Amino acid sequence: MDMRTPLGKVRGLGSAKSGTEHFWRVRTTSLALVPLTVFYIVFLVMYAGRPYAEVMGALSNPFVATINGLMVVASIVHMRLGMEEVIQDYVHHEGLKVLALVLNAFFSLIVGGLCLFAVLKIAFAG
Repeated sequence: MDMRTPLGKVRGLGSAKSGTEHFWRVRTTSLALVPLTVFYIVFLVMYAGRPYAEVMGALSNPFVATINGLMVVASIVHMRLGMEEVIQDYVHHEGLKVLALVLNAFFSLIVGGLCLFAVLKIAFAG
């Protein structure tokens, strides 16, 4: 017997009201990371052992800088979502869980901001 309301069935929401959305966000970011990671691997192989100036010139290319920025954003969002799942599943003390979730959000924001700053600095330096 299904205990959900008709509106809940239509929206596809579980008891936490966001499980489906979280699931799709994780899947979407992981799907986005596949071609971005392939690009990164190809880029690293192509520029391995090249002079510093040549690599910096390639990294400052607008297309490459955009791919770098997308990689940073997708990776950070995927990391934050994954850590949220781990925290919610394995931290049982409510106070510690809230603290860990807040720290996870701030950590993701700080690391993402620093990475994007680095990408922009390289992009506009060349």
